[in-house]
Amino acid sequence: MTVVTNHRLGEPCWVDYAATDVPRARDFYSSLFGWTVDEAGEEYGGYITFRRDGRAVAGLGPVMGDAGGDTWLTYLLVEDAETAEKAALRAGAQVIAPTMTVGDQGRLAVIADPGGAVVGLWDPEQHRGYELVAEVGGLSWHELYARSYAAQVDFYTRVFGWKTQVLSDTADFRYSTFGDPASPSGGVFDANGMLPEGVPSHWVVYFGVADAAAASQRVVELGGTVIRDPWDSEFGRFAQATDPLGGLFFLHEVGSGSAA
Repeated sequence: MTVVTNHRLGEPCWVDYAATDVPRARDFYSSLFGWTVDEAGEEYGGYITFRRDGRAVAGLGPVMGDAGGDTWLTYLLVEDAETAEKAALRAGAQVIAPTMTVGDQGRLAVIADPGGAVVGLWDPEQHRGYELVAEVGGLSWHELYARSYAAQVDFYTRVFGWKTQVLSDTADFRYSTFGDPASPSGGVFDANGMLPEGVPSHWVVYFGVADAAAASQRVVELGGTVIRDPWDSEFGRFAQATDPLGGLFFLHEVGSGSAA
């Protein structure tokens, strides 16, 4: 089991889902990935922490205010949320939610990068982030679908200190990974020519499953939709799906543990 106790500064450390129907989202994801549910008290708005084998994996809460819902949000680890928020603003980002304190768990802010992709900033105290990666039921990859690829790569490099490696730089496929070259955390995909009109840049999350075909079938059984049937690539076997509320996510066949 790949357990994470420390995340790298400036890189993804947590994901959570803002739902218009929390019980429906809770039941779907816990059933699909074999997650258990820990519900916080009223002081945290009933926020749910999903766990796999006792390890924190992801969060779930209701849509707050006028924020968009039924979508996964990736959080980047920062030393000081307010300082990172200001640095992002100077570099061309917009502030969606200014820095706030979440009890004794930490501080967060939410921004939109210069290409319009919404991402969270997490300054931890008691809550240190997800604890399971590259395993069945855990996070396996983070990806930014970028409409302004060069500007967005430059933004994260300058503000969050990313170390990037160009995987491909052709008109057909432009992609960079970020993080330790030996174990990158995610990638940035030049999606400007692929995204439908009106769809902005956005982050997507990948979850590990033992069998992508079986997990895809389970998505449908639980009321979700398989957007793209399982396919093989040099990077692994994947499928693309939405939950019953329309939230997008990917399945990544990691081939360990029990089937999800």
